This record gives sequence, C-alpha cells and structure tokens, in this order.
Amino acid sequence: MEYNLIVNRLIRVRVIAKAKENNVKKLKDGFRVYLTAPPIEGKANKALVKVLAEYFNLKKSQIIILRGKKSKDKLVLLK
Repeated sequence: MEYNLIVNRLIRVRVIAKAKENNVKKLKDGFRVYLTAPPIEGKANKALVKVLAEYFNLKKSQIIILRGKKSKDKLVLLK
C-alpha cells in the first residue's frame, strides 16, 4: 500500500504499551500499535512516533500526537 497518500491526514491510534514487540495493525476505524516501551515519562509516545514514522515511511518530525498524550487512545496527525 502506498502510504504517501495518507500525508496530511488524521488517524486514530490505540496504543498497547509493554507488548512483546513493536507492531502496527490496521483496523476499520484506525490503527492499533503495539509498543515494547512502558507508558512512563513519555517513553511510549516517543516509541509511537518512531514506529509510525517507520510504518508510513515518514520522518519522525512528520508525526504529531494531537490528543491523548496521557491516554492509550490518540489522535495523530501525519504531515
């Protein structure tokens, strides 16, 4: 799938922290992202940005968490 078409889009993300491995799953209404990082001191958010950047083939600076910085449900902007 060509993900460059998704640039400048909002996506809904459900984060599962402290997983066995980093993984991204596409759902009907967004994405579920499994992260090995714990949800402490922003570690999971930093890992989320890195994993999404790799998944969508974007730079980390192009991934912005708009809502949910302290929640597992997030609204993320891909720019």
